[in-house]
Amino acid sequence: MAAEPNVAGERSPGEASLGFDTTVAHPARVYDYWLGGKDNFAADREAAERVLAATPGLRTRVRANRAFLARVVRFLVGSAGITQFLDIGTGIPSPNNTHQVAQAVVPAARVVYVDNDPIVLTHARALLTSSAEGATNYLDADLRNPERILEEAAQRLDFDRPIGVILLGVLHLVQDSEDPWAIVGRLMAAVPSGSYLAISHPALEINPGQQEAQKRYNERVSTPQTLRTQSDVARFFTGLELVEPGLVQVHQWRPEAGDPVPDDGTSAHGGLARKP
Repeated sequence: MAAEPNVAGERSPGEASLGFDTTVAHPARVYDYWLGGKDNFAADREAAERVLAATPGLRTRVRANRAFLARVVRFLVGSAGITQFLDIGTGIPSPNNTHQVAQAVVPAARVVYVDNDPIVLTHARALLTSSAEGATNYLDADLRNPERILEEAAQRLDFDRPIGVILLGVLHLVQDSEDPWAIVGRLMAAVPSGSYLAISHPALEINPGQQEAQKRYNERVSTPQTLRTQSDVARFFTGLELVEPGLVQVHQWRPEAGDPVPDDGTSAHGGLARKP
């Protein structure tokens, strides 16, 4: 069944209230600070600086992750013919959002953004600025509830056609006990053959100081993170066909001139795979 047409800027019926606690650091606002954004508060900056003290190259790794997003979306639109996207854990708007990259190539591309942070919701209008031909929408939902995400996304995307599922920098916020592999499996089971899954995930074993950084981060933020090894991240792609060069560090995935490269040569695990 084709998705119902959507008006850019439409608000999800499940949107939460806009209240949020600025005294506790939140992952989206900490990430915004690392990217050089201004949508953060004292608690976020304090937590971010504590982590930076343990792993000084983190800002460049964060920028490398954003560059990875842009390259993945350009590949999906240009080479794979994907024109609709489900971007979960999108975070606070920053340059090269998924819809901006996709619609620069195919103006009619559709993007559904999903996040559960109230401050991201307050910035939804910035995300919902679509091309006239395409559409962007925002769902206030949690990755831990994939059924709700899929139900609402099906009102906006055509699940009879391939979809690009984007999970960049979000799976580490789901604990092992919550089985993030099963969550990803449910998402990919719902999309048709020819769909793609893109993942980036902070690495456990490649970044010096990362474990100390994780400890400092978890002491301050509302949602703790879990670092994972490359083999742990590879499990998310079970049953899918990895696109060359496979599961690598994000700055190594089809790099382009001018993209940020961390001084220590390490970033995060990243890959893109097709559902056969």
